[in-house]
Amino acid sequence: MAEMKIHTKQKWNWRDFFFQWEWFLVLIFIVVNIFNSFLSPYYFSFSTFINTPTTFLDKAFLVFPMMFILILGSIDISVASTVALSSVIMAVSYNSGLSMPLAIVLCFIVSTVCGFFNGLILVKFKELPAVIVTLSTQIIYRGIAYIILGDQASGKFPAWFSFFGWGSIGGIPFILLCFIVCAIIFAIVLHKTSFGRKLYGMGNNITACVYSGVNTDQIILIVFTLTGFMAGVTSIFLTSRMGSTRPNVALGYEMEVIAMVVLGGVSTSGGIGRIGGPILAIFIIGFLSYGLGLINIPAQVVLIVIGLLLILSVLALKVRISPKRKKSV
Repeated sequence: MAEMKIHTKQKWNWRDFFFQWEWFLVLIFIVVNIFNSFLSPYYFSFSTFINTPTTFLDKAFLVFPMMFILILGSIDISVASTVALSSVIMAVSYNSGLSMPLAIVLCFIVSTVCGFFNGLILVKFKELPAVIVTLSTQIIYRGIAYIILGDQASGKFPAWFSFFGWGSIGGIPFILLCFIVCAIIFAIVLHKTSFGRKLYGMGNNITACVYSGVNTDQIILIVFTLTGFMAGVTSIFLTSRMGSTRPNVALGYEMEVIAMVVLGGVSTSGGIGRIGGPILAIFIIGFLSYGLGLINIPAQVVLIVIGLLLILSVLALKVRISPKRKKSV
């Protein structure tokens, strides 16, 4: 009887390798930097590529959990309000007499509870769409921030707190080092653990996962709680960089974060995406905004450019990804 062999891995194909979405993003990144170099003769320098990310990496910490949520086939548009609420509570509690380390801990507790609350509602009331739930909590969280602080600003943080937003270690910004560490951790979790495989499985067919014994409710709760925790990380870096906070901080962050994730090749339908794409998208949008800022382009026009780029990328993804290849992306 002839021996039968089952191949579990696809053979390497140079065409598939070089036609990956990430290579297209690399090309866009190169074009963006060439465009920026024409705007300033001092653009191509070590300091530019090391220090410029400090202006946009605070929101990048939200990209990682948002990628998990989109791979699940869900969405969370309350993250910016979570950032605002946790930042306001941290500032107010510090100025009320709480020590700064405890205020930072309180910031993480508040943001994590906000994320947990989102996940709990979605788990307990499965008939409610995530977009409606998180739209509601978006309004609630920022509304609470306005009730606490009104239209006032709160700050007067200790001098050492500014290190989170502006400090560096060995010439490398601290925020960039933290971003690299988070990117490695999330990459391992997504691509090298059973938890990551369950995320992809739920994004493709959550019903099949339920009947396969996967605790889908637990995973949803973990992902949304993790999103809340990472909103706390963003809150710390953003507040440190600004030196004060208001209830209207991080306005529009949720849309920018979702744009970065989708531009990175993560499907809003769930089950598709890799961490390399969103990381590249973070730097594409960040450096594009920086370059347009060099010529004093209004922020509203920058958002229009990003929106057009996002539409083009989604259209390109629809053409590139066929049902036959969906399972391999």
